[in-house]
Amino acid sequence: MHGATGRVVFVGAGPGDPDLITLRGWRILCEADVVLYDSLVDARLLEDLDAELVFVGKRCGDHHMPQEAITELLVRFARDGRRVVRLKGGDPTVLGRTGEEALRLSQLGIPFEIVPGVSSAVAAPALAGIPVTHRGVADAVCILSAHRQEDEPELSIPPYHPRTTLVLLMALQTVGTWSPQLLERGYPADLPVAFVNAGATARQRVVVTTVARAAADARSAALDSPTLAVVGRVVSLRDKLAAYEGALLRSRHEDAPVMHMLAFTAGGAREESCPS
Repeated sequence: MHGATGRVVFVGAGPGDPDLITLRGWRILCEADVVLYDSLVDARLLEDLDAELVFVGKRCGDHHMPQEAITELLVRFARDGRRVVRLKGGDPTVLGRTGEEALRLSQLGIPFEIVPGVSSAVAAPALAGIPVTHRGVADAVCILSAHRQEDEPELSIPPYHPRTTLVLLMALQTVGTWSPQLLERGYPADLPVAFVNAGATARQRVVVTTVARAAADARSAALDSPTLAVVGRVVSLRDKLAAYEGALLRSRHEDAPVMHMLAFTAGGAREESCPS
């Protein structure tokens, strides 16, 4: 597909397990000429693709490639007439900087599409036995980054409401900052907090603590990235729902999944391997 201007598709890879990519996301990934992928993308999604693979991952304190350079790569590949997939962990529009990249493409008249993904903000807690809403317990969810911009004095933590669940992404390294801010905004010291480490993967770990103990317990648990934090009364539901967590994760990861896509036809659905 060289000559005419190509297109860029932003695809959410899901929260960890490669089986959790959407059907449309998987089909478009299989059709790509070039894939720019992030550090949280499971490598099994990239196996056997007939595409050029470009790693552009960013982790806290370790940016493999500056954001501006990533955006210009998208522009260059699309102008070369290639089908470009920008593959991001979770949902591409949830703290994934997709808006910045898409705005640049829009300015230059380069066609693009956004394929939503399953966000770790809701999937990782769910797989840890913590629904982010629950009738009579929580009817609102606030998802926020646990990292502030250099010109911002504090995080965007809302005032406490007993029926609101907070989900802080990239929460580990700044727990010493956001946990005191929770107390300042009226969050009870004994309000439950759950750290979900490596959610939706075979390495998933969960540490349950409180607002007052969050920083100390995160350190003693020796967690690493990626880790998110769930703050709110829904964390207490884990006591009853977590009994299914181990069996669920084992069943999903005992055998490395073979990636398929369902091709819908007039006669129904069938499984197909990624085209070679």
